[in-house]
Amino acid sequence: MGRQQHRKRVLTNNSKDGSDTIPNRKEEKKKDIANSIFLHKEKKKKLNVGQLFINISIGLCIFSLIWFFYALYMRSYLAKRIITPHPSDKILHPNSTSAAVSPDRFWGSYRPQVYFGMKTRSPKSIVTGLMWMRQDGGGDVNLRHTCEQGDRLQSYGWLMHDGVSFGIQEIRDTDFTLTTEFVKRTGGEHGGDWTWRVTAKQQSSTPQAPMISLLFYVATDSQGSLQAHVEEKNRLGSVTGFSEELGHFKLTFRKPAAGETAGAKYASYNHLKTVSPGLDKLTDIVKNSLDGRFIYNPPSGEKRYYIAVDTYKPPSLQQQQRGETKKEGDFAVHQVTVQTPFQMEVLFESGSFRDRPNQLVGEVMTEELEKRKSAFEVKFEETFGLQRQGYAPALIKFGKAALSNMLGGMGYFYGQSVVQSVYNEYPLAYPEGPLFTAVPSRSFFPRGFLWDEGFHQLLISKWDPQITRESLAHWLDLMNVEGWIPREQILDDEARSKVPAEFIVQRNENANPPTLFLALQKLLERVSGVSEADGQAQEHTNAFLRRLFPRLQTWFEWYNTTQAGPLPNSYRWRGRDKDTNLFLNPKTLTSGLDDYPRASHPSQDERHVDLYCWMALASGIMADVAKLLGEPHQEYERIYQVLSDNSLLSELHWSEQLKAFSDYGNHTQAVVLQREKVYVPPGQPRHQFPVARLVRSVRKAPKLQYVNALGYVNLFPFLLQILTPDSPKLEHILKDMRDEQKLWTPYGLRSLSKSDPLYMKRNTEHDAPYWRGPIWININYLAIRALHYYANSKGPYREKAAALYQDLRKNIIENVNRQYMETGYIWEQYSDITGRGQGSHPFTGWSALSLLIMAEQY
Repeated sequence: MGRQQHRKRVLTNNSKDGSDTIPNRKEEKKKDIANSIFLHKEKKKKLNVGQLFINISIGLCIFSLIWFFYALYMRSYLAKRIITPHPSDKILHPNSTSAAVSPDRFWGSYRPQVYFGMKTRSPKSIVTGLMWMRQDGGGDVNLRHTCEQGDRLQSYGWLMHDGVSFGIQEIRDTDFTLTTEFVKRTGGEHGGDWTWRVTAKQQSSTPQAPMISLLFYVATDSQGSLQAHVEEKNRLGSVTGFSEELGHFKLTFRKPAAGETAGAKYASYNHLKTVSPGLDKLTDIVKNSLDGRFIYNPPSGEKRYYIAVDTYKPPSLQQQQRGETKKEGDFAVHQVTVQTPFQMEVLFESGSFRDRPNQLVGEVMTEELEKRKSAFEVKFEETFGLQRQGYAPALIKFGKAALSNMLGGMGYFYGQSVVQSVYNEYPLAYPEGPLFTAVPSRSFFPRGFLWDEGFHQLLISKWDPQITRESLAHWLDLMNVEGWIPREQILDDEARSKVPAEFIVQRNENANPPTLFLALQKLLERVSGVSEADGQAQEHTNAFLRRLFPRLQTWFEWYNTTQAGPLPNSYRWRGRDKDTNLFLNPKTLTSGLDDYPRASHPSQDERHVDLYCWMALASGIMADVAKLLGEPHQEYERIYQVLSDNSLLSELHWSEQLKAFSDYGNHTQAVVLQREKVYVPPGQPRHQFPVARLVRSVRKAPKLQYVNALGYVNLFPFLLQILTPDSPKLEHILKDMRDEQKLWTPYGLRSLSKSDPLYMKRNTEHDAPYWRGPIWININYLAIRALHYYANSKGPYREKAAALYQDLRKNIIENVNRQYMETGYIWEQYSDITGRGQGSHPFTGWSALSLLIMAEQY
């Protein structure tokens, strides 16, 4: 009933029988159905759109999560690449420098940072060294140990050194001279024996002979042990010890004598046996152990107080505060105090050298020393031929000193660089590794520098190619997976103690001129010059190059990609100083030419002509190595052909205005340094406000243009012989070189034109001009080498090149030798006004290339 009542028809007043309502009801029903369908579709549509948005959101979330974790992974991956070693096999076997493999080169004067010391070519070597001080009766301690310019020695340096078995050095202090000599003798299983001889002579005419204390020491570097053997109350007669690399050994301190054949001379003795937290702390330990209560009491003569080692009180509290946990090593010091003249010997004997014929002391040592000296003299003349060329004895002595100081400046270092990439928030420790390298300066730069080393090995390879091969291998074995090599090798605590903190961290976007290719070029020339009969030597060199090649490929590729410029086949140094407010011209340390003027406003639009030329040189040598080894060489050959195309070089770098090859970038010459204005309110004391600094003022807006500085950088297409001998641009270069208002001086080519606005201008308040005028021997060597090449090549400028060659070569030889005779040193750079040596000294890195200039060996 209920359902029926709901179905009862309802009649309206307009319809009597209700017949006219039926169509309307049908239409309404149709409309209801249509509306229902429409509403259903709309609802479904809304549901579909909502679902779509949900699906998209879920997809985006998943994608974001994937991207987030991928980005984390990539950042972690990229952050680790800087400390990931190169995947190829090491060029050198891990034991290549061991006593078993290389016994004659195991021990050496591989501590160039000290005046006299020796160590082995092993990671944790026993080290030996010499300190000394003059006893002047006062309380001042003038202890000498590490090479310091502040010591103001009259001179010091090796007179003879063969790089392997012996060396003779002269050290001139205030009023006495120390001559240090060493001779090695191989035998046994741990590198054999060696002996030191130190001779002290008075060089002043004062009636009372100087009283000197020599402090001989031996120290372990966290592994190994030492036992001190005291004789005659307080005289340390010997030290015995043991280490993994040396086995058992004995160090004997012989008594001082007036001469080689004379009897013992009166001396006072002291000793110290303690522990050291690191080799960089040895000087401090000795200084902190000194006491002035001791009396020098000769049988005839007055009693005198003197300073000597006593007991060491380590600053344990400070060490605990710093949280130092490094393992300590044994440290023993033997001090002998005696008046000049005297001579003293120290003998090292290996426990495994059981069949030694005699002790290497006294006359036996003298005989051995004379044999080595004679062999050195013969080999030096055979190699460089200075006597045949008619050089005076003084110049020949200078040449021997230049070579000997380069060889005596070879160091063996082991440790880790501190590195950082853009993907690292904090610096990281690079993988540990060894480095056998020459150093630029024993006093100021006693560590490895990438761009210096190629120049060093140009000289060393003439004397001992084995040293060059080992050095090249050590440097390339420091390469990471990217192909990057830290340009400055600061590997251990001793090295870090000599470097300002801001220079310790090495960044992997920064390059350095790839000068190792210069040394590699000489190695290739030696291979091509080897006769077919000497097939074993050629096979040995080829095997070495084959081990080298995978790393050379990665190294070249790293330069070719990371240092690429804004245009195809252009190049740009990374790492320019970014704080343009403080620098007159922001430095480009990575180029090796530091403050040499580049574009005034660093930008990505820069093109650097010197880097372009380095890449041209490198690509050609890579092609030659690949051909020699039967490896694919076509790509290297293609790059070389492109970069050596003089028309492309001119298109990218030739400035018609300057008539020179130039850098290109955002540049203006209208820059000066001026005092910034510091507002001081009236009545306020000035000292409470910041000191006014020198800051850069830009007087005219920069624009993209060629950098109109003239100096060393402009010469690179000539220096690296990229220019063809018939190039008309060579005429402009030779003209600029000979112009005394530009680059020419009586002492060599100056680094920046005398007429340049930045000539000899300070770069900051504290940075004196460095590559803005002074004469540098490495670039002058390249210039002389290039002049020799163009003088002997067919072309319209060979006569001009020949004349310049003779004049420039003469100027360099005469001035460098004159400064050595007057000052006792070979210098980092030379004044373009007076020719006087300046900068760090001794600087027997690339300045020693003077010997190759004398010998005309390029």
